[in-house]
Amino acid sequence: MNVRIQWNYRSLVGKKRTLFTSDPVSAQDALIFAADIEKTGRAVQPPEFVADNGDIWTRKELEKLLKKVETEPHDIIAYFDGGYDRARRMAGLGVVIYFEQDGSKYRIRKNEAVPSIDSNNEAEYAALWLLLRELELLGAHHTSVIIRGDSQVVFNQLTGDWPVYEEEENRWLDRIEAKLSELDLTPKYEPLPRTENKEADMLAGQALAGECIQSRKRLDIHE
Repeated sequence: MNVRIQWNYRSLVGKKRTLFTSDPVSAQDALIFAADIEKTGRAVQPPEFVADNGDIWTRKELEKLLKKVETEPHDIIAYFDGGYDRARRMAGLGVVIYFEQDGSKYRIRKNEAVPSIDSNNEAEYAALWLLLRELELLGAHHTSVIIRGDSQVVFNQLTGDWPVYEEEENRWLDRIEAKLSELDLTPKYEPLPRTENKEADMLAGQALAGECIQSRKRLDIHE
């Protein structure tokens, strides 16, 4: 969880004031930096902490939030991919979710085969929708999520950089944006080359081959 620190600074000369805002840093580091800022005696009031979605917290509010966050899924990095079999009008969907909860690290792997899909782009949207459904089942909400995939079309349409001409793709976009809003998730989209999305791609291929996979694994223990 990253935040920006903002504080009103008062100079020694002329008692002038200005507002400073830091680069994003982890919430834990932000609390340390803020304590150092207060020690200078130049802050007009205690520093505040600004989230990606614009929420502003005091030190006590951020400390309370961090305690709560530890029990919920956080530091989420998620991958999705959609494969398409044109002859069968069948999509294979694959998603991988890495996250932390209660001091441990986990990985979820999930795939699904979906019939009556009309294009590869629609398969990619369906894969992203599957990812959001899995995040909802996981209990992820009120947090930021790094979402990675290799579909330039999906990412550029989600950010509004490319127009959407197909009605079906518009419906997927509306559905995805509504779910993100419902869960209060702040997505950070990171397009990847296909070679760096192998895990989700493999799951999508296995779904097309009829192999169903659903697993949750704790990563910080030795088996």
